[in-house]
Amino acid sequence: MLSVPRNKALPIVNALRRYSSNVAPTTKLFINGEFKDSKATQWVDLHNPATNEVVTKVPVSTQAEMESAVESCKEAYKTWKQTSVLTRQQLMLKLQAVIRRDIKKIAANITTEQGKTLADAEGDVMRGLQVVEHACSAGTLLQGESLQNIARDMDIVSYKLPLGVTAGICPFNFPAMIPLWMFPMALIAGNTMVVKPSERDPGATMMLMELMQEVGCPPGVVNVIHGTHDSVNFICDNKDIKAISFVGSDRAGQHIYERGAANGKRIQSNLGAKNHAVVLPDANKEATIEQLAGAAFGAAGQRCMALSVAILVGEARDWIPDIAARAKQLKVNAGHEPGTDVGPVISPQAKQRIHDLIEAGIKQGAKCVLDGRNVKVDKYPNGNFVGPTLITEVQTHHECYKEEIFGPVLCVMTADTLEQAMEIVNANPYGNGTAIFTSNGSHARQFVNEIDVGQVGVNVPIPVPLPMFSFTGSRGSFLGDQHFYGKQGLNFYTQTKTITSLWRKGKAEAKPSVSMPVHN
Repeated sequence: MLSVPRNKALPIVNALRRYSSNVAPTTKLFINGEFKDSKATQWVDLHNPATNEVVTKVPVSTQAEMESAVESCKEAYKTWKQTSVLTRQQLMLKLQAVIRRDIKKIAANITTEQGKTLADAEGDVMRGLQVVEHACSAGTLLQGESLQNIARDMDIVSYKLPLGVTAGICPFNFPAMIPLWMFPMALIAGNTMVVKPSERDPGATMMLMELMQEVGCPPGVVNVIHGTHDSVNFICDNKDIKAISFVGSDRAGQHIYERGAANGKRIQSNLGAKNHAVVLPDANKEATIEQLAGAAFGAAGQRCMALSVAILVGEARDWIPDIAARAKQLKVNAGHEPGTDVGPVISPQAKQRIHDLIEAGIKQGAKCVLDGRNVKVDKYPNGNFVGPTLITEVQTHHECYKEEIFGPVLCVMTADTLEQAMEIVNANPYGNGTAIFTSNGSHARQFVNEIDVGQVGVNVPIPVPLPMFSFTGSRGSFLGDQHFYGKQGLNFYTQTKTITSLWRKGKAEAKPSVSMPVHN
């Protein structure tokens, strides 16, 4: 999206004006500190989801360009790993300041390329910014361990050291937050990184690179390539890339995990989800319905932590008309239009898939009490709009339940008891997130202790941890050993070196020992 680097933040109107040109601009590469035109022979048209007009053409990076990006990272690593922790910390302090300054500008780009509302896009940037702020605590985060006199005249100390060149593969649904989950944590630990943003909305990543350039990030410390399957396979196979961070679909994540691990790389892979909200009849009705509407239909349902299933327990099943009425009030429109609650989904193909899964549920016996498939947005007749949709009487064998719909669709199930509701949640293969709505502390505690899901909310619909903790999706929602950001994120991007020192007081022992040493 960016054509030239700049030293000042451009007004939002200027940042968007280029999209009115009759000829779509091309997205550039960012390699060795410079924005470069690609020599690609294949390009991906990026469409504004609200209009389906072409915004920019994204290159499918050539083999030579991808190799150049890795070589640049490899060369930069030689000096970057030797920089002091304070130097890296100061870079992140500068970065967080300019991101905060440009939040609205980055959000405007996200709305144009991805479709989400401006308010939601600002939240996208803000949640990524919080990870950058957390990385500013490098002096504490990167401390190792030590123990003096662990044995007679013996000391042990351990250090957290970088891995080398790393890579990040990002999804379309959070074009600012997810890259900011990746490269700040990799860089603060002394690594370098190649980032591959989604070809559907790379503009936010490119704007972040512009900011990295502005704050003085050394050339080659972070580079950006573009592409689809071939670029993913390149990252999985390249011998100089030591670790891969991925967020996205099941199919891609499984492929990256298997292929990357087979090549000896560390992998953290966040996959799909089917997040349930268990609603007890003692919950605050009005507040709960508001939370359900926001978590199910916000971002047009295109969140891996969206609440896509509500299990209404006991008398809470009588709330269905109220949930439908609240969902019906949500305004569907282009993301930049004032008052919009639900923007478009990312593509016509995504819209059609959502329609197909709704229809499959109906054919299998579910009831569609609020149908958003025929929503009309007069000003944007060509947009990828799906209105809030409520499907009731959903069963676990229905396709609309088994598949991650990734749209503004809430599947409603019922249960007679909390135990029955938990059985449904625990039987689902995914373990990304879940929530319980109740005013009973005993029920909440039982749910927290017995539910087999990595991230649990109690009266919190989207329990994404703040970056002092880690994003801990489990079971079918994650492949790998160390999760994103927090302590686990730093552990993922570092290796531990342990030094054992022996300095005998007095005369050294001359007699050799051929048995396993035992210290005391």
